[in-house]
Amino acid sequence: MPKPILICTDLDCTLLPNGRQPESQGVRKYFFRLVSRPEVTLAYVSGRHRELVEEAIREYQLPLPDWVIGDVGTTIYQVNAEEWLPLSEWEQDIATDWRGLTSNDLRPLFTDLPSLQLQEESKQNRYKLSYYVPLQKDIDALQREILRRLEALKVAASLIYSIDEAESTGLLDVLPARATKLHAVEFLMRSQDFNYTNTVFAGDSGNDLPVLASAIQSVLVANASHETVEQAKTQSLQQGTISALYLAQGGFLGMNGNYSAGIIEGIAHFHPDTRLWMEEDNEQ
Repeated sequence: MPKPILICTDLDCTLLPNGRQPESQGVRKYFFRLVSRPEVTLAYVSGRHRELVEEAIREYQLPLPDWVIGDVGTTIYQVNAEEWLPLSEWEQDIATDWRGLTSNDLRPLFTDLPSLQLQEESKQNRYKLSYYVPLQKDIDALQREILRRLEALKVAASLIYSIDEAESTGLLDVLPARATKLHAVEFLMRSQDFNYTNTVFAGDSGNDLPVLASAIQSVLVANASHETVEQAKTQSLQQGTISALYLAQGGFLGMNGNYSAGIIEGIAHFHPDTRLWMEEDNEQ
């Protein structure tokens, strides 16, 4: 009997073909066949909040997932048909990092930093404080200063930086220390009885790096930037997890390795039997 597998994938420029590179024609049928298997549990892992995840599902006609990790890991929902159930245990888990404070309480700490521009209110939540940052800014120095101020309050935080290539701007999220995509995926793994041998994550950008460089089997899609590829390789080598990182190259099922083509290529690399699941209906 086939073993269960947890597939966790980022949305923008990973599953969603909304980057600059082309998507392979017909690739999504293979992804649909794969995730429709009863052995597969599907989780979307995104920086988007719930409404924008729902919008992506409608716009791109995506399969409905079993779980959604949203807001860069600060929310987890179980999805049943049209009902989204927040996982309250997760919020309770991350809340302790901020010692009873919320993102609104932390905002005044950074109002004198001119390089930080608050993102729209729809992109903020109780445990996610998000800013735009100019690309030319010394991001390392900025993050050191932010962490210095948070540590003075004994607030345990994680800073996640990524680049919105379409808008040519930096994105900086201030989160509870345990509220990264990595910790959220690991929390979901534990709660659903999955482990490092039967979980695969797919991503493309900076806020995916904690997972890509972890012990979780991970695939970096071929349309990822050169900078992200180098960072993922460097961090994986430093952490001794390079064997758990797969860089999609293209060629699998005649596809180019971008977006969902890279996802299924990486999954087949770690779990070769899944190739038969993808091709099954093709042969009938």
